[in-house]
Amino acid sequence: MLKSKTLAALAVAFAAALTAAGPSMAQTTSPTTPPPTRPGERPTGEQVLPGRIGGGRAEAPRTRQQRERGQPVRRAAAPQQTQEQIKAAAQVQLTAAGVACELTEATNPGLIGESQVFETVCANAEGWLLIASTPVQAFSCIELAGTAAIARSRDPNADVGQQCVMPANQNGLTVIGGWARDAGATCTIDEAQAIGKSDDNNMVYEVGCAGGNGYWLEKLTTGWDLKDCTQVTSMGGSCRFTTAQEQADSFEAKLAGTDAAACDVTQVRLMGSNPNGRFYEAKCAAEGEGFIARVSNEGVTQQVYPCATAQRIGGGCTLTPAPAAAPATEQ
Repeated sequence: MLKSKTLAALAVAFAAALTAAGPSMAQTTSPTTPPPTRPGERPTGEQVLPGRIGGGRAEAPRTRQQRERGQPVRRAAAPQQTQEQIKAAAQVQLTAAGVACELTEATNPGLIGESQVFETVCANAEGWLLIASTPVQAFSCIELAGTAAIARSRDPNADVGQQCVMPANQNGLTVIGGWARDAGATCTIDEAQAIGKSDDNNMVYEVGCAGGNGYWLEKLTTGWDLKDCTQVTSMGGSCRFTTAQEQADSFEAKLAGTDAAACDVTQVRLMGSNPNGRFYEAKCAAEGEGFIARVSNEGVTQQVYPCATAQRIGGGCTLTPAPAAAPATEQ
């Protein structure tokens, strides 16, 4: 479950964590002038350890593997290997790292320190970068791409270190989109990216939907947890691939066939939930018009209440101004 205190800092914490724990196959430097932080974010340069995304500052001894991560990949003067030899060596590292992968391709770009580096392609799944140290270090191509995208969104010239370069590993949209559909998303997914980790140290991904409400997708040990972007924003987070208008348009479709069907929804918010479903407020384009809708867990709108008469439901409407009181008449 995503926790609200993590949402505002999720992307920046993810970038910091993978910078600290990920493979820097090229030399990396911190920006001379760090970007401003938002409430809940960590200043650039603050170390975040795996499993401490929601915590404070932490220091750790530098292991040999950590020192190696700061070194660039270099080509080794070694006999030319065949593709089958490279695949066999990469499979040994995948097995040692405990990574399930139906290996289809592999490359050996060189060394970090004295450790061989492999990039692997897995059939219909995410690829991996592997450092053949002891123990083996394995890094998801999709997570590395998400780190790079976040860093470049903050600084277009950011040094993002080594990335997966094999064409078959540029498959984040396909792989994450498949996971989202497995979790219950029914839209046409047109954007997808790894964005960080939850307080429970689970990977979180964002997907965008063509013309509609997108989702955050959390990878739990028991399966997937899918939250639409209306839920995400109600918890203080934000979706980069979904606009407020797309959220409104998606909710407008839920009002079809109800007394609020004529509402041209301009804003929507999640008010709360109970075991039977969720309550939303929808603001209409018409001046002073809005509704509260009760939606079942299956996504079916069961009842709507005009804002003018719904003051006792969840504190009433806040997006739609209450109608002005009628002037008192003299008796």
